[in-house]
Amino acid sequence: MELVSDLCLLLVILHAPAVLALSTHVAVIYPQDPVLHMGSNLTASCWIHSDLGVHASSLFWTLNGQPLPGSLYRVLSPTNLSVTLAGLNASRQTSGDNLVCHNHKGHILAGSCLYVGMPPEKPVNLTCWSRNTKDLTCSWAPGGRGETHISTQYALKYKLRWYGKEKECEDYTHVQPYSCSITRDLHLFTPYEIWVEASNQLGRATSDVITLDILDVVTTDPPSGVIVGRVGQLEDQLSVRWEAPPALKDFLFQAKYQIRYRLEDSQDWKVMDDVGNQTSCRLAGLRPGTVYFVQVRCNPVGIYGSRKAGIWSEWSHPTAASTPHSERLMTGSCDSKSTLRRELKQFFNWVRKLPYGCSNMSMKLYDQWRVLMQDSHKARNQVGSPRG
Repeated sequence: MELVSDLCLLLVILHAPAVLALSTHVAVIYPQDPVLHMGSNLTASCWIHSDLGVHASSLFWTLNGQPLPGSLYRVLSPTNLSVTLAGLNASRQTSGDNLVCHNHKGHILAGSCLYVGMPPEKPVNLTCWSRNTKDLTCSWAPGGRGETHISTQYALKYKLRWYGKEKECEDYTHVQPYSCSITRDLHLFTPYEIWVEASNQLGRATSDVITLDILDVVTTDPPSGVIVGRVGQLEDQLSVRWEAPPALKDFLFQAKYQIRYRLEDSQDWKVMDDVGNQTSCRLAGLRPGTVYFVQVRCNPVGIYGSRKAGIWSEWSHPTAASTPHSERLMTGSCDSKSTLRRELKQFFNWVRKLPYGCSNMSMKLYDQWRVLMQDSHKARNQVGSPRG
């Protein structure tokens, strides 16, 4: 007898929301807005007010606007029609699928949202960087296939490694959905522990914890003031000059630079890795009379003595310049395999073997050699030209 009383009490508690709701509504659906695992079964009931004068057998159900077959229905009482859905698929949208109860004329009596999905998996690929040591931005990827099919929240957590209090990042970006920036109360020379927590109504998961010092993950703004120009009348060269990133001028670090360039009508970039820490360089071996686009980027190595390499900045905005036209083309010379071209190739092969790549020494030697060869070429043209 005591068991029966407990069971009745349980039924009263389960049905209480419907009973209370019916005092102010013509109908309610129970359960209301359930959250279910993919593949689950669901039995929902549509309770109608007795004063409505409608029998439950005249009602029907729709899911996302599509009528459900009557074979899924069961009349539990004159005021209660149930429907059973087996092996539920994932929700089509995070706002849920609409399960609706209608009267015989098609009017909506009550509705419920079904949230069918999966608990989140462990977030992965947590990566962080600091722009000019002024912030700390981290990005990550959802675990597994990355789709839970229901609303899932991600929280970037962090704390100072030994004595810090756990905090949560507040500046989540909308451009990149899984990213957040910490912009205040940052400490240098102190390691941080950082991780991501994912949660929804079906469960939660936590990423691996990474430990880093902000000085070890610094990236800069791109180099500024990039200028690309001709080198006199040397038709196969362009000079490139730039300034160090302004935000790091007062920092103790050793910058590394890279240059990349491409032809105007090409998307294939050629990268120069051996620029070093100087803020100027020559591009040699270019096509005469051709427009080139040039970009520069920076890597702040060893900020305040950090032993780790920095992170490359974005590339600077493209700067365009053209090489001079070849005098051989202007004078109508067809000697495309001339001695001059062969000697140029030999010289470039020699320059590429030098460890200092874009050094001033190699450029000065080249300038002297190149002018000498051009003067020699002009002299040969003058000697061999027909006289009037």
